[in-house]
Amino acid sequence: MDFNYDVIVVGAGHAGCEAACAAANLGSKTLLITMDMNKIAQMSCNPAVGGIAKGQIVREIDALGGYMGVVTDKTAIQFRMLNRSKGPAMWSPRAQSDRAKFIDTWRAIIENLPNLYMWQDAVNQLIIENGVVCGVRTAMEVEFRAKAVVLTNGTFLNGLMHIGRTQLGGGRMAEPASTGISEQLAQHGLISDRMKTGTPVRIDGRSIHFDEMEEQVGETDYHKFSYLDFKPRTLNQLSCWTTYTNPHVHDILREGLPDSPLYNGQIQSIGPRYCPSIETKIVTFADKLQHQLFLEPEGETTQEYYLNGFSSSLPLDIQLRALEAVPAFRDIRIYRPGYAIEYDFFPPTQLKHSLETKVLEGLFFAGQINGTTGYEEAGGQGLMAGINAHLKVNGSEPFVLGRDEAYIGVLIDDLVTKGVDEPYRMFTSRAEYRILLRQDNADMRLTEQGYNLGLVTAERYALLLEKKACCDQLTTFINEYHIKPQHINEGLEALGTTALRHGVKLVDLVLRPQLSIELLAKLVPALQEELDKLPATRKDEITEAVEIILKYGGYIKREQMIAEKIGRLENIKLKGRFDYTTVNSLSTEARQKLAKIDPETIAQASRIPGISPSDINILLVLMGR
Repeated sequence: MDFNYDVIVVGAGHAGCEAACAAANLGSKTLLITMDMNKIAQMSCNPAVGGIAKGQIVREIDALGGYMGVVTDKTAIQFRMLNRSKGPAMWSPRAQSDRAKFIDTWRAIIENLPNLYMWQDAVNQLIIENGVVCGVRTAMEVEFRAKAVVLTNGTFLNGLMHIGRTQLGGGRMAEPASTGISEQLAQHGLISDRMKTGTPVRIDGRSIHFDEMEEQVGETDYHKFSYLDFKPRTLNQLSCWTTYTNPHVHDILREGLPDSPLYNGQIQSIGPRYCPSIETKIVTFADKLQHQLFLEPEGETTQEYYLNGFSSSLPLDIQLRALEAVPAFRDIRIYRPGYAIEYDFFPPTQLKHSLETKVLEGLFFAGQINGTTGYEEAGGQGLMAGINAHLKVNGSEPFVLGRDEAYIGVLIDDLVTKGVDEPYRMFTSRAEYRILLRQDNADMRLTEQGYNLGLVTAERYALLLEKKACCDQLTTFINEYHIKPQHINEGLEALGTTALRHGVKLVDLVLRPQLSIELLAKLVPALQEELDKLPATRKDEITEAVEIILKYGGYIKREQMIAEKIGRLENIKLKGRFDYTTVNSLSTEARQKLAKIDPETIAQASRIPGISPSDINILLVLMGR
């Protein structure tokens, strides 16, 4: 048994798993410590991965050599591409996963990865010497040493669960809380706060009247999360179901409001605005007569269902009575009620962009400890923390993604620059360059960087090069192929689009909203021949990528120009140049916030809430710009 490592990762949730795998794959001898090896990458809330903006993060994790996308594809029991009615910048993949198989698949990866080891225990103290974190001590009084430590404690730091007036210590139902670390970090100058979240009731499917609900089936086309695996989904594909609350349900819920910790003030912590409890919904939207509920299967063979939209901390009897007032749930039986949980987090303005703490060298944070919510946000942070922990150990410069390179870059920059005043959740609206950060091109944006880091395999990189070559070849053909009216007008009119008066390049037809490459291939044999040259398993993916680039080329180029212009400010280094408290020409608010966050660049300074354009101009003048 060895007690010395390069990197130690505490917590085996979605952040911890990605962090540990990244560090190990890069060559660091890594130890992953978890309180329960049977709950690795547990989906604590809904059994789903992806969604609006979150799906883009998962594709980015995959493009960089992470595992969330691979695991999700292997365990998917339903897949959908959301926002298809909008432009491709808004398309977001989402999948339901088999909860148990998700855990098993992750554990198989971790247990068979070179350089990665596991230990089942609780960490209750860090080893800190002269302001540097050098390892951890566990509840079993075992001491492990390391050159870098990544904390991914999720909701376990002093976690407290609430069901009505009942309170239970723990980080998740039937799992103990983690104590000691928050108190120790406070002694070293790190500030913590409390957040709250909730999870819904779990329902026995045998008690549900599915015939009184609306079925929501999945999609079966080529879309998926990973760019690596081209095999079709192997598990049985299941439906989700929707129904609605009603005024009688709301009346019952109102009876329980005095005993709802999420609503009555029993919990003072910061809660999520974008995923409110059912009791918050009926108060905030008191004029609404109904709220939609989504019933999601927990697995391929289990009868357990997750009721999305009914997050609650109400007493058990209120939850049951309210659910029984929904016609489809009149005979309901449940496995467990919904509950609320509050836990410690550390405001992320105390971090560098590498996710290393500013106060303690060698200590990295990732996931809900930074005030975020969601498996995907956690996984993205974990991947970056694992990469940067490895780079720190080896004396290399941090790896930081820009806001124009990835949603992960937006996420981390938002956290360390703006902080959080509620659990942070990613939205497409948070990304100013979302036309560049599409789900279809995450590999084009990031895989080469992952390969240069040493995280992406040669196999994955070869697939990227093949895709790039195929896209270039098809794009060139479409841009150069000339077509005459007599060869296509009959087909154009049949499709309801204007006939040609003279010959045009094929690209002019692709740009028409009513037409697609797939439709045109049926009218232009030469185009079909080009498509047939593409790798069969990637044909649809490559065709879609080319079509997006052609149809939205003008928007993409314009956004690239804006990103390049703003990017010049990213190159103007600011950190360490000024004692902001003495720069009297800055506003008082600017002096205070610049001193607190100590931004790396002029661009980061410009994104700090309360920093005005005039403050930025003053800094540029002082720097001789």
